[in-house]
Amino acid sequence: MIVTLNDFIGEFEKVKAMGWIQTHRIGPTGIGKTLEDLLGIPENNLDEPDFGDYELKSCRIDSNSMLTMFTRAPEPRRANTYLRMKYGYSSNAYDNDEKVLHSTLSADRFTPVADTGHKLKISCAADGIYIECEDGVENIFWSREALRACFEKKYKNKFVYAKALSRGEGANEEFKFIEAYEVSGFDYDAFISLLEEGKIYVDLRIGQYHHGRNKGKTHDHGTGFRIKENDQHLLFKVKNKIG
Repeated sequence: MIVTLNDFIGEFEKVKAMGWIQTHRIGPTGIGKTLEDLLGIPENNLDEPDFGDYELKSCRIDSNSMLTMFTRAPEPRRANTYLRMKYGYSSNAYDNDEKVLHSTLSADRFTPVADTGHKLKISCAADGIYIECEDGVENIFWSREALRACFEKKYKNKFVYAKALSRGEGANEEFKFIEAYEVSGFDYDAFISLLEEGKIYVDLRIGQYHHGRNKGKTHDHGTGFRIKENDQHLLFKVKNKIG
């Protein structure tokens, strides 16, 4: 049973020695499930450590897979409705002409929004993170204090990051675990730098209710701040190689 960091290090060396290992689950979460099984760690979807004081994370080296760090709707109140009505588009997923707005934004480039003719990006300012359109910066934002609180709530534990090579796909995907790091201490400056560099993305997922008294009204499906799984360790101050 893994309780301490030293316990993990010893067991992870055994996993590394196994070489290529077939995934225990199909899809993006297969790598985490496979490593947990090999280490004898029960799957845990709760907001608590996986062993001792640590939460276990794993990633495919050179993977472009994205992880959602947290979700947070923009301010002020009714900002999502404003964005949906101004920049959204009709979708055949609904039986009416009401608009939706699904778009992945970054700070390093404008992203065209479907066939609307609009383009959006993220703009970093001293007081917050704003949405910018082709005509200028909108008063739609996330305050830096709110983003810090979201991140620190989500990443309050210490972490162990295990990295693996991968080959194949689907049920035939295989992993070869090669190294692990202990990381801790959220680095807010690094978060902002990664955002400015376009390495953190903002997924607008603004739809509408299908049924009931709110049918046709704005439904926030969770505006997500996302990062490539292989870059997530860059968000922390302490990074010690342990395996």
